[in-house]
Amino acid sequence: MIASPQQQLSALYESDETAWLDEMAEIIRSGRTEELDYEHLAEFLTDMAKRDRREVMSRLKILLAHLLKWVYQPDHRSSSWQTTIVTQQDELFEDVQGGVLRNHALEVLQSAYTKAVKFAGIGTGFDGSVFPAECPWTLDEIVSLDFIDRLS
Repeated sequence: MIASPQQQLSALYESDETAWLDEMAEIIRSGRTEELDYEHLAEFLTDMAKRDRREVMSRLKILLAHLLKWVYQPDHRSSSWQTTIVTQQDELFEDVQGGVLRNHALEVLQSAYTKAVKFAGIGTGFDGSVFPAECPWTLDEIVSLDFIDRLS
Protein backbone atom coordinates (compact mmCIF):
# COMPACT_ATOMS: atom_id res chain seq x y z
CA MET A 1 0.00 0.00 0.00
CA ILE A 2 1.34 3.42 -0.97
CA ALA A 3 1.18 6.13 1.68
CA SER A 4 -0.85 9.22 0.87
CA PRO A 5 0.96 12.57 0.58
CA GLN A 6 -0.51 13.54 4.00
CA GLN A 7 0.81 10.32 5.55
CA GLN A 8 4.19 10.90 3.94
CA LEU A 9 4.33 14.45 5.32
CA SER A 10 3.27 13.24 8.74
CA ALA A 11 6.01 10.59 8.71
CA LEU A 12 8.54 13.18 7.54
CA TYR A 13 7.56 15.48 10.43
CA GLU A 14 8.22 12.65 12.89
CA SER A 15 11.55 11.61 11.33
CA ASP A 16 13.13 14.87 10.12
CA GLU A 17 11.54 18.14 11.24
CA THR A 18 13.92 20.28 9.18
CA ALA A 19 13.18 18.38 5.97
CA TRP A 20 9.48 18.65 6.81
CA LEU A 21 9.85 22.44 7.22
CA ASP A 22 11.60 22.65 3.86
CA GLU A 23 8.73 20.70 2.30
CA MET A 24 6.11 22.92 3.95
CA ALA A 25 7.90 26.01 2.61
CA GLU A 26 8.02 24.53 -0.88
CA ILE A 27 4.31 23.66 -0.77
CA ILE A 28 3.50 27.23 0.29
CA ARG A 29 5.76 28.76 -2.39
CA SER A 30 4.06 26.55 -4.99
CA GLY A 31 0.61 27.65 -3.82
CA ARG A 32 -0.43 24.06 -3.08
CA THR A 33 -1.93 24.94 0.30
CA GLU A 34 -4.36 22.02 0.16
CA GLU A 35 -1.31 19.75 0.61
CA LEU A 36 -0.10 21.40 3.81
CA ASP A 37 0.22 19.27 6.93
CA TYR A 38 -1.99 21.60 8.96
CA GLU A 39 -2.08 19.45 12.10
CA HIS A 40 1.69 19.36 12.50
CA LEU A 41 2.10 22.90 11.22
CA ALA A 42 -0.16 24.18 14.00
CA GLU A 43 1.74 22.09 16.56
CA PHE A 44 5.09 23.33 15.27
CA LEU A 45 4.04 26.98 15.32
CA THR A 46 2.65 26.68 18.86
CA ASP A 47 5.87 25.04 20.04
CA MET A 48 7.93 27.72 18.32
CA ALA A 49 5.98 30.51 20.03
CA LYS A 50 6.43 28.83 23.43
CA ARG A 51 10.14 28.39 22.79
CA ASP A 52 10.54 32.06 21.83
CA ARG A 53 8.71 33.20 24.97
CA ARG A 54 10.78 30.89 27.18
CA GLU A 55 13.96 32.23 25.63
CA VAL A 56 12.94 35.85 26.27
CA MET A 57 12.10 35.04 29.89
CA SER A 58 15.36 33.15 30.39
CA ARG A 59 17.48 35.92 28.88
CA LEU A 60 15.68 38.55 30.98
CA LYS A 61 16.31 36.58 34.19
CA ILE A 62 19.99 36.12 33.42
CA LEU A 63 20.47 39.73 32.38
CA LEU A 64 18.62 41.15 35.37
CA ALA A 65 20.49 38.91 37.83
CA HIS A 66 23.82 40.03 36.41
CA LEU A 67 22.79 43.68 36.43
CA LEU A 68 21.85 43.35 40.10
CA LYS A 69 25.19 41.74 40.90
CA TRP A 70 26.93 44.48 38.88
CA VAL A 71 25.20 47.22 40.88
CA TYR A 72 25.30 45.61 44.32
CA GLN A 73 28.78 44.09 44.19
CA PRO A 74 30.90 46.65 42.34
CA ASP A 75 34.10 45.29 43.90
CA HIS A 76 33.43 41.87 42.34
CA ARG A 77 32.80 43.05 38.79
CA SER A 78 34.50 40.88 36.22
CA SER A 79 34.87 40.64 32.48
CA SER A 80 32.80 37.45 32.72
CA TRP A 81 29.86 39.36 34.23
CA GLN A 82 30.25 42.09 31.62
CA THR A 83 30.35 39.53 28.80
CA THR A 84 27.19 37.89 30.11
CA ILE A 85 25.42 41.24 30.38
CA VAL A 86 26.41 42.37 26.89
CA THR A 87 25.57 38.99 25.35
CA GLN A 88 22.11 38.91 26.92
CA GLN A 89 21.47 42.54 25.98
CA ASP A 90 22.48 41.89 22.41
CA GLU A 91 20.28 38.80 22.10
CA LEU A 92 17.31 40.45 23.78
CA PHE A 93 17.70 43.63 21.75
CA GLU A 94 17.21 41.61 18.58
CA ASP A 95 14.12 39.87 20.00
CA VAL A 96 12.34 42.84 21.54
CA GLN A 97 12.69 45.55 18.92
CA GLY A 98 9.00 45.31 18.19
CA GLY A 99 6.03 43.07 17.92
CA VAL A 100 4.90 40.14 19.96
CA LEU A 101 8.17 39.30 21.71
CA ARG A 102 8.53 42.89 22.89
CA ASN A 103 5.00 42.74 24.28
CA HIS A 104 5.83 39.45 25.96
CA ALA A 105 9.04 40.88 27.45
CA LEU A 106 7.09 43.84 28.85
CA GLU A 107 4.48 41.49 30.32
CA VAL A 108 7.01 39.23 32.05
CA LEU A 109 9.59 41.84 33.07
CA GLN A 110 8.51 41.98 36.73
CA SER A 111 8.21 38.20 36.97
CA ALA A 112 11.65 37.78 35.42
CA TYR A 113 12.99 40.39 37.84
CA THR A 114 11.52 38.55 40.85
CA LYS A 115 13.27 35.37 39.73
CA ALA A 116 16.48 37.29 39.00
CA VAL A 117 16.46 38.61 42.57
CA LYS A 118 16.61 35.01 43.79
CA PHE A 119 19.51 34.22 41.45
CA ALA A 120 21.34 37.41 42.39
CA GLY A 121 20.84 36.63 46.07
CA ILE A 122 22.44 33.24 45.60
CA GLY A 123 25.27 34.72 43.53
CA THR A 124 26.03 37.53 45.97
CA GLY A 125 25.17 35.83 49.23
CA PHE A 126 22.81 38.74 49.98
CA ASP A 127 19.32 38.33 51.31
CA GLY A 128 16.83 39.07 48.55
CA SER A 129 15.38 41.93 50.58
CA VAL A 130 18.54 43.95 49.79
CA PHE A 131 17.30 44.40 46.23
CA PRO A 132 14.34 46.56 45.23
CA ALA A 133 11.02 44.69 45.20
CA GLU A 134 10.10 46.18 41.82
CA CYS A 135 12.33 46.14 38.78
CA PRO A 136 14.18 49.48 38.87
CA TRP A 137 14.78 49.57 35.11
CA THR A 138 12.67 49.70 32.00
CA LEU A 139 12.99 47.15 29.23
CA ASP A 140 14.52 49.77 26.96
CA GLU A 141 17.13 50.60 29.58
CA ILE A 142 18.21 47.02 30.22
CA VAL A 143 18.62 46.19 26.53
CA SER A 144 20.51 49.41 25.81
CA LEU A 145 24.10 48.46 25.03
CA ASP A 146 25.46 51.49 26.90
CA PHE A 147 23.36 50.82 30.01
CA ILE A 148 26.17 49.07 31.87
CA ASP A 149 28.34 52.19 31.42
CA ARG A 150 25.61 54.28 33.04
CA LEU A 151 25.54 51.89 36.02
CA SER A 152 29.27 52.07 36.62
